[in-house]
Amino acid sequence: MPEYRDLREADADPDPLTQFRRWFVEAERGQPNPEIMTLATATAQGAPSARMVLLRGCDERGFVFFTNFESRKARELGENPRAALVLYWPELERQVRIEGTVEIVPEAEADAYFRQRPRGSQLSAWASPQSQSVPNRDFLEERVRQVTERFPGQVPRPPFWGGYRVLPEVIEFWQGGEHRLHDRLVYRRTPGGWLRERLGP
Repeated sequence: MPEYRDLREADADPDPLTQFRRWFVEAERGQPNPEIMTLATATAQGAPSARMVLLRGCDERGFVFFTNFESRKARELGENPRAALVLYWPELERQVRIEGTVEIVPEAEADAYFRQRPRGSQLSAWASPQSQSVPNRDFLEERVRQVTERFPGQVPRPPFWGGYRVLPEVIEFWQGGEHRLHDRLVYRRTPGGWLRERLGP
């Protein structure tokens, strides 16, 4: 059961990004893999798709994840640069929903993150034609072998791989409650700052 059952207005920070970081620290202590999140995108025609990705950064600018720029998600973000994120921490009975526009992170930021990845993940980034049809598993393993030979030392970041930052316009915090009397606080960005309101569960 979660340590805190209620999300009261008096306890929530007026800045949703500060509130998010507070919850994320608590999730790191009580939830396996708290960085796993759902990323929802849509085509220019509005056809949605969703998948799980990893949150790799959060600051006052927004929420960062990394991917292949030739993937389906990247193609859809190119057509429609808006996204929604959901992080769910069942051990804490907490959920955070984020909606906003999307921008590509600077190359220096992508380079810095890529250097931190395990070597195997670096090689896979080069080898995998993400979201494209491939004949079989052997094809992928052969691609990894070829890339391993190509980069015996340091592996550079592929030019087709990088990061996106979701610039939040709406952030909702959901805290599970007894008898389905959940707490929902939603923050909306305005020219004058963040406005907060409570939603019915």
